[in-house]
Amino acid sequence: MMSKHAGKFLLISLVWLFSFQVYAASVDTLDVPSAAMNRTLRAAVVLPERYHKSKKRKAAPSYPVLYLLHGGSGSFRDWLTKTPDKTLLQRLADQYNVIIVTPDGDPTSYYFDSPLIKTSQFETFIANELIDKIDNTYRTVRDRKGRVIAGLSMGGHGAMFISSRHPDRYAAAGSMSGVMNINTSTWKVAADFAKLRMENFGRLLGPVKEGEAPYPGYTMVTLADTLKANNLPLIFDIGVDDFLIETNRDLHRRLLGNKTPHDYIERPGGHTWDYWENALPYQLLFFSKILKANGVAIP
Repeated sequence: MMSKHAGKFLLISLVWLFSFQVYAASVDTLDVPSAAMNRTLRAAVVLPERYHKSKKRKAAPSYPVLYLLHGGSGSFRDWLTKTPDKTLLQRLADQYNVIIVTPDGDPTSYYFDSPLIKTSQFETFIANELIDKIDNTYRTVRDRKGRVIAGLSMGGHGAMFISSRHPDRYAAAGSMSGVMNINTSTWKVAADFAKLRMENFGRLLGPVKEGEAPYPGYTMVTLADTLKANNLPLIFDIGVDDFLIETNRDLHRRLLGNKTPHDYIERPGGHTWDYWENALPYQLLFFSKILKANGVAIP
């Protein structure tokens, strides 16, 4: 028979556990229609614990949003299922009181608006259609000062590229192991993989013009002056063993050359989920300072 004290302890433990389950960060899966692509895509939405606790208040607060993009051959659930710590996004959402949105970007879209393929209009989808859906579904800061965007690999390119084209939509941008140059001859990869990706860019953007570097205006190393003019806070990092490291160093040098403020970090690691799990908290710390300066962070 259970003692009175043991029973009381069990009751308290169950109440605490129930409260934790009700109020801890939660994950929604959202269907997001795209008029630009005439199809519906999906996004995961991580809501911090405080969002649930405050929803019944008369003056419930609006939350800043991190849009977090996946990499090549990935999907909208990658950031929730592939990090070694499967609670990473929930913990960061709770720590910084921020909504984290991880949208679908197709396996190899690179987050462009393709001039050739109607069903691959991901710049429009991420910068306009997704933001509108999130703002109309959740209590968000409906202003650029409460939005930040980041991503890994293909998504790192996407975050930097989209923010460079839409600085009126975001307060800051970040990249982890990002593709800062889509000319695959600058990647340290096998020739067959480089050829496959260049064929993909040709499918999306058309053939490379003779005598030109591939796709100026679509690759970040050609947009250093745009980044300077936009004056958007930027952070990008890369592992020293990553096959994309030279593309990141190239962009870093160009931004130093034109005196564009930015945070650039090299740390141990490769193109792996271990690296990205370690990198994301640093990016959130960077973003949190900007959100606080903008007066939209929830203490």
